[in-house]
Amino acid sequence: MACPVCALPLLADCGVTRCGVCQTKPSPLSGTHAPFLYAPPIDDLLRRFKFQEELAAGRLLSQLMVEHSTRRGSSAVLVPVPLHASRLRHRGYDQAAELAKPLARAMGIPCQRLLRRRTPTQAQSELDAEARRRNVRAAFECVAPVPDHVVLVDDVMTTGATLHSAARALRVAGAGKVEAWVCARVP
Repeated sequence: MACPVCALPLLADCGVTRCGVCQTKPSPLSGTHAPFLYAPPIDDLLRRFKFQEELAAGRLLSQLMVEHSTRRGSSAVLVPVPLHASRLRHRGYDQAAELAKPLARAMGIPCQRLLRRRTPTQAQSELDAEARRRNVRAAFECVAPVPDHVVLVDDVMTTGATLHSAARALRVAGAGKVEAWVCARVP
């Protein structure tokens, strides 16, 4: 059982339907779907995909996301959380886009690049929770008209700082509902 807003695992028999943070602090996300916890063997696949250029691991992760989703034919638009252009040049591929494209094809949902990362940010994996929030504050802007229902796609949700920043940019641009679909959630 997980919080429907942030996908943080909840105790199955606690009687609570949302985590404490989501009960007290409004989220720019309408909900989050994370089929896996960031734990073996998924964490290893994600690291190999993201940091060791193993695109086959990304294709497997995307397929696993499809198999754990019931949202086929949704009226939403999938939007990969973009890397900054300088990081994209360095890495050579955008891991969120590599997950989103096959997801879109398999689920019959359009995939559009509606966001741009305006500023080069430090790698989130090197930062604590508060530094992560500061690092990505106002980091995104919309580059095309935004539909009412958007689903952000990313590889991992840790604190939610990146997804929240991207969701805020989409909300400001007119999105009524912004969800997140990630491969794994860090508990």
